[in-house]
Amino acid sequence: MRAIEIAQGKGPASAMHVAQIKKPEPGPGELLIRVAAAGVNRPDIAQREGLYPPPPGVSPVLGLEVSGVVEALGEGCGTWRKGDRLCALLPGGGYAEYAVVDARHALPVPGHILLETAAGFPETIFTVYANMFERARLAAGERVLIHGGNSGIGVTAIQMAKAAGAHILTTVRGPEKAARAMEIGADLAIDVLNEDFADRCRAEGGVDVILDMLGGDYFARNIASLNPDGRLVQIAALAGGAVEVNLFEIIFKRLTITASTLRARSADEKARLTAAIYHDVWPWVEEGRVAIPIDRIFPLEEASAAHSRLEKGQQFGKVILSIG
Repeated sequence: MRAIEIAQGKGPASAMHVAQIKKPEPGPGELLIRVAAAGVNRPDIAQREGLYPPPPGVSPVLGLEVSGVVEALGEGCGTWRKGDRLCALLPGGGYAEYAVVDARHALPVPGHILLETAAGFPETIFTVYANMFERARLAAGERVLIHGGNSGIGVTAIQMAKAAGAHILTTVRGPEKAARAMEIGADLAIDVLNEDFADRCRAEGGVDVILDMLGGDYFARNIASLNPDGRLVQIAALAGGAVEVNLFEIIFKRLTITASTLRARSADEKARLTAAIYHDVWPWVEEGRVAIPIDRIFPLEEASAAHSRLEKGQQFGKVILSIG
């Protein structure tokens, strides 16, 4: 089958190329997916650069989320049948014509949703649900600050927070992205090129929850933006992992700081998350309340261009590779 390989195992975007590799076979409890499309995410870039190796036993091929059709099944795959449309969270292997996934980590794609669109669901929806809702306990009526409102995570978090009844502030770079963030559900979009988000948050009455993937010099300003009993959830550190913090501010405001990753979680834990998302979030997807915008679709042969677009922060929404 065709799949993306990286020259010498790691390197710049230009090191990626299409190669012929062995087609995987499903084992017990696994589905073989004929991949229609794969989502492109920043962890893919980190893996390509040699900074985020796949877990032991996982395909070295990039790609953490796909959509497609069930091609074959191992024993014990529940109600899944050959030909079913699905999207799935993978530990790796998505930039390929076929991928194998634990059947418990797949979700049905509603008939009105294109497979190319559904390829952008799993990684972002799982990440937002596990962090913003489970760890940070966002509730209706609360105020949430979502950093990077133009990113795949950002646009997903905005729509899920809106569906849950929260008041949403988000940060973006530039007036065009600010306008688009408001169009998809943000109540206030802060252009960080023109104003300090912490000053604006305090002027607006503070926030109860922050979803942040930047870290670095955002950290202290996040702490300043939070109301008493606020929660900061850190899902990455694109601006740097070393931070300075005034512990007394955390103590006096009774703040909670938490963080997590998704890929390293156990298969059973991902199965639990899948079931929870199917129950809590999938009705929003079916109703169109969570409809993640697609920024651009690239053919598999242009995976390097897809990575470059993401690295430059040019996107609004998800970047997708079309494969099937």
